[in-house]
Amino acid sequence: MTKEKYIPEVKSKLRSRIIEVPPVIYKASGIKVLGTRIKSLLFSTDVAIIRNTNADAIIAVYPFTPQPIITEALMLAAQVPVFCGVGGGTTGGLRVVNLALHAEFQGAMGVVVNAPLPNKVLVQIAQTIDIPIVVTVVSDEEDIKARIDSGATILNVSGAQKTPFIVQNIRKQFPDIPIIATGGPTEETIRKTIKAGANAITYTPPSSGEIFGGLMDKYRETFKTENK
Repeated sequence: MTKEKYIPEVKSKLRSRIIEVPPVIYKASGIKVLGTRIKSLLFSTDVAIIRNTNADAIIAVYPFTPQPIITEALMLAAQVPVFCGVGGGTTGGLRVVNLALHAEFQGAMGVVVNAPLPNKVLVQIAQTIDIPIVVTVVSDEEDIKARIDSGATILNVSGAQKTPFIVQNIRKQFPDIPIIATGGPTEETIRKTIKAGANAITYTPPSSGEIFGGLMDKYRETFKTENK
């Protein structure tokens, strides 16, 4: 039985508290994007969290109309590759194409489009930019072949509890397409998603408020102890 390789770890006094993705994610095969192997993606637009994580990449999608200034802020904060959301739901048409091109110019590793984006717009994006297009899939009824034929480079499966099922169905039909998928809340659900065929996993971190709440509790306990 082979032993796992020893990996030395170096930390600093002030940066020891970071958002670490679940280690089980590294059981995934990963996706090699523009020469960089990516297994874990942090799902966040919080620049403080983005700056303090060990994830391989950031997937930055948010529920507002995409704006170049937000993309710029994310790029400045991140120390790892960023996949930027450029719309596809409320924001559509030529605006999505322009946002995708702008994201490429700002240094994004790839762009992420929402599930409602029409294939005709996906074709326009593929003809305009030279970075990967990540297409979000939310249903097992999605016409995956049409998405791939229209220019999808990577599929991002986000189907809640049905995610492993959707991933498995896609993998059976398209064995070589790169798949990113949400891993769910536990190590068991992450393993299940990887086993279904996901190459990389997105991880949703706790919010800054939740993290700070725990830290404040610790500060209060320290204050009580020191002032008894």
